[in-house]
Amino acid sequence: MFYGFGQRQHALLEALLFQKNGLTIDELASKLGITRTAVQQHALTLKQGGYIEKGNLTNTGGRPGQVYVLSKNGIELFPKQYSWLAELLLKSIKDQLGSPGFEEKLKEIGKGLAQNLKPKLQGLSLIEKMQEVSNIMQTLGYKTELELKDGEELPVLKAHNCIYHHLAQDFEEVCQLDCALLESLLDKEIEHEECMVRDGDVCKFKIK
Repeated sequence: MFYGFGQRQHALLEALLFQKNGLTIDELASKLGITRTAVQQHALTLKQGGYIEKGNLTNTGGRPGQVYVLSKNGIELFPKQYSWLAELLLKSIKDQLGSPGFEEKLKEIGKGLAQNLKPKLQGLSLIEKMQEVSNIMQTLGYKTELELKDGEELPVLKAHNCIYHHLAQDFEEVCQLDCALLESLLDKEIEHEECMVRDGDVCKFKIK
């Protein structure tokens, strides 16, 4: 059962998963074995949460009935195996290119991503760029902060999580994507000073 959803709401979402064209309130009431009013209450809550939405009207023999369908957010509630697929893809690429070629391909991806993000950094000082890079990484899913130690001119960038930690455990080369991204954005050589995959408490990136 999805976290934060009641048994009836879960059953309603699952019913819509099996009926891609959607179901009316009456059809949902029949499938769930509850009253029409109860279905309306659950549907309203799920619609407000963005998990279901109105579909096309359907002919029920009388006045057209309103159909409800799963939204994109509703579909995303059901289990996915993105990590498994990514692992298969990375293994295939590494087998084809070998470890050095695989590492270069990841650097290439990091640099390509940086080119799309660089306009955000135009006209900024180095410190301002580092803060903006920290913000960018947060939009990508990282929990980051800048830490300035006594006697240091520049802060280090700390990430308290890795958005592909499981993959990086099996493919350490994945860390090169982050390093290439940061080097391209900041136009500076980056030292991966600490890494969670290699027993660090955080991932720490420092400008050399």
